[in-house]
Amino acid sequence: MVALGVFLHALGGFAAGSFYIPFKKVRDWAWESYWLVGGFFSWIIVPLVVAWLTIPCLFSILAEAPVRNILLCYLFGLLWGIGGLTFGLSMRYLGMSLGYAIALGFCAAFGTNIPPIFNGQFGDLISLSSGQTTLAGVVVCLVGIGICGWAGVSKEREMPEEKKKETIKEFNFVKGLWVAVFAGIMSACMAFGIAAGKPIAQLAVDRGVHSLWQNSAVFVCILAGGFTTNFLWCVFLNLKNRTGRNYLDSDNKSLAGNYIFSALAGTTWYLQFMFYGMGTTRMGSYDFSSWTIHMAFIIVFSNIWGIIFQEWKGSGRRTHKVVFAGIVVLILSTVVVGFGNYLAALGK
Repeated sequence: MVALGVFLHALGGFAAGSFYIPFKKVRDWAWESYWLVGGFFSWIIVPLVVAWLTIPCLFSILAEAPVRNILLCYLFGLLWGIGGLTFGLSMRYLGMSLGYAIALGFCAAFGTNIPPIFNGQFGDLISLSSGQTTLAGVVVCLVGIGICGWAGVSKEREMPEEKKKETIKEFNFVKGLWVAVFAGIMSACMAFGIAAGKPIAQLAVDRGVHSLWQNSAVFVCILAGGFTTNFLWCVFLNLKNRTGRNYLDSDNKSLAGNYIFSALAGTTWYLQFMFYGMGTTRMGSYDFSSWTIHMAFIIVFSNIWGIIFQEWKGSGRRTHKVVFAGIVVLILSTVVVGFGNYLAALGK
């Protein structure tokens, strides 16, 4: 059962590490336009379709669920949506390899520690072996982020501006670094939203829904909040930049393709949490490790794509070694944090 859970998390990590690729095929659209179209699919359409197919009594469950938990899911979805919004920007400025590494490094660290802090368990993080191990994992994570940042600085120094922008058109390490840090911290609110939605998931199980799909209703609530944030910002940018015409520009020969690729990106994006929600139900006593495992797989697959798309081409051998070391340290940090949670499950 645990092996199945890990496999499902791997599928989720692959989806999360791959979703931005279809956006690379979009032509002559502003970022806010293709991000919003993709968002309709990733935060509204696909979550509702999946929930409707897997939970026949979806709307009655949402009607009976505690209002407080629904509102909390929506609230954390709003906050997470800010992270998702800026996460997309980090891809623009840093590329897939470096952007994922820094943003998800912070996401893993904060996503693991926010819930116990909110639940008043921070004292355990300091006094118990499990808490000390978890905090050590956070420190290791920050070290990994620092190493990746070092690689980014090294890349920026080694490569001429034209070369950097051959693979990442808007490469800007300083701007991208700040955006990725903020995105990682805010994106961790997803873990909190899932925790707040446990009563909703339990209600679905009580109604006869297979446990594998119990989180589908929770994601509908969380992602509605995420969509709200992104919708408001993208529409604001459409008005500010006068890019609203992108959606109906008949002179754009890629118009149909833009909608298709944006929809594909949005659908792929949602699959990460569909598989994540399924994986958590199959981890048994190892459920605590789901978030860190998910982050680790995303980092691995996003960097594989970064290599395939040659985002580090042109930088020196030393820089390649540094970024590889940073990725290894980040993955190691998720293992340490997961071990800390394992000790917590044993009461140590």
